[in-house]
Amino acid sequence: MDDSKDTYKTISKPSAAILYKDKKSKFFGYAFPIQSEDEVKPIIESLRKKHHTAGHVCYAWQLGIEKLRYRANDDGEPNNSAGLPIYGQIQSFKVTNILLAVARVFGGTKLGVGGLISAYRTAAQMALETTKIVEKTQMVNFELSFEYPIMDSVMRIIKQKQLQIVSQQLEISCRLIISVRKNEEMATETLFNELYGISIKKLVS
Repeated sequence: MDDSKDTYKTISKPSAAILYKDKKSKFFGYAFPIQSEDEVKPIIESLRKKHHTAGHVCYAWQLGIEKLRYRANDDGEPNNSAGLPIYGQIQSFKVTNILLAVARVFGGTKLGVGGLISAYRTAAQMALETTKIVEKTQMVNFELSFEYPIMDSVMRIIKQKQLQIVSQQLEISCRLIISVRKNEEMATETLFNELYGISIKKLVS
């Protein structure tokens, strides 16, 4: 059995807007759950409309569980003064499938690179602190195909192992889709492969 960790932390809903002020500059921080990179641009554009006086809407996102993908964007601020400090908070809170964004409204006094790094980092941290972080489990789906006579044997295994049935088609030829924890993927596949008259296929989401 694969004993690697099959849980991950993320957020289930967007955070409320938080406001951090430094030398009259306002930093509005937000956290959003995302499932794909395609969601990022519309969210950032909506923040630009919401904060139309903001000179910069800087952000960072991370996607994935085993293979991580991420991006940090300074949106015109000095190099690495905004996007990376925001991304640092994603790493610090160990969350994924998330977008953190900070809109800055200039207050008339320059903060310097060090001040910007601190302000963007703090606004991102506050956004994450005000939202609920949840732990989720990686699941893998399998399709089971078999003839009706071995139904009892199949259902006995499902009941014993407390496997989740996603969908079922129970006729002369039966088809079940089950969901199992990532850690139990190999053991489940082995278990059903040892049962005569059944085919098991991993479904790629």
